[in-house]
Amino acid sequence: MIAGVLKEPSAENRVSLLPEHLTILLKKNIQVLVQQEAGIAAFATDAVYTKAGAIIKDRTAILQQADILFSIHPLTHDEIQIVKPGAILIGIFQPLYAYATMQEWAAKSITAFSLDAIPRTTRAQSMDVLSSQANIAGYKAVILAAANYGRYFPMFITAAGSIPPAKILVLGAGVAGLQAIATAKRLGAVIEVFDTRPAVKEEVMSLGAKFVDVAGAADAANTGGYAVEQSAEYQQKQQQRIAEAAAKADIIITTAQIPGKPAPKLLTEAMIQQMRNGSIIVDLAAATGGNTPLTQNNATIITANGVTIIGNSNLPATMPFDASKLYGKNLLNFLQLIVTADGHIHIPFEDDIVQGCCITHQGKIVNEKVLPLI
Repeated sequence: MIAGVLKEPSAENRVSLLPEHLTILLKKNIQVLVQQEAGIAAFATDAVYTKAGAIIKDRTAILQQADILFSIHPLTHDEIQIVKPGAILIGIFQPLYAYATMQEWAAKSITAFSLDAIPRTTRAQSMDVLSSQANIAGYKAVILAAANYGRYFPMFITAAGSIPPAKILVLGAGVAGLQAIATAKRLGAVIEVFDTRPAVKEEVMSLGAKFVDVAGAADAANTGGYAVEQSAEYQQKQQQRIAEAAAKADIIITTAQIPGKPAPKLLTEAMIQQMRNGSIIVDLAAATGGNTPLTQNNATIITANGVTIIGNSNLPATMPFDASKLYGKNLLNFLQLIVTADGHIHIPFEDDIVQGCCITHQGKIVNEKVLPLI
């Protein structure tokens, strides 16, 4: 069997597999083709891949020859036309937002596994790319906020005067939010946290943050770490409590997303107008519309009252080596489910993890979660 590692688009610094990951594939007698300079932005040169046992080839050759293709982002329409019929694609394809693309892949008899659709269960933790990458995003969001904030994070008492600690509001206590809390705490900030899931309160408090309670939330316990849509009454109470916390915050980090739908607008323009000049918002939901109405994806804007809103939807790419290392390990852990010890494909559709992230197979879309979005 031939496996191909593709170079990601120019704005992406990560790579799906690093040279250190290739040993497992080679032990299964899988030939590994790596696109020229696929890992260059993640500090993995072609020479290191070659030393690890890979063969360096151009993109077209890999697309035409590989039985299984590894990437992070989806292939383009033109690339799909030259992929070997029946090939397997593994990456982060966001199928809930790309039904037409999934239809096209199905028509080409491609079997696509989208790792962002892996069930977020205990057994699947070692394959959970959303968690591994969100962990990095939460950390880097705080570092980015600190770099753009014109004041200290920790409290200082000096001969020249006292400096109060920065006040940070984190909206969403999933993986990214919890890492943001932990990182901000290490830097000495005072932190408040809002989340619709009361179950995370204990975890938030264990990290040294204050949990903002809002009674009456719809149960989000089984949503895999995502937000859920709330009642109008709850949303009104939610906005009031968030507005109170936002007015006092120096930095806000937002992380709330709903699968297949635009991100919920947690911060209104009125709330942002109440923030003081020099405040920072880092919106990790920018790719799906953002948690503020002013967020622009992959852009930084400054409002009329001096609030900086950073809409970076791909912070893991700013830490490409560690992000690639974790992503590659997630990918290899998943691969163990569909590749035998001697390097042959065997797809056990009775496995809940395989079933949950297989999007297209044998000429059709097979994931029922995608179908309702027609």
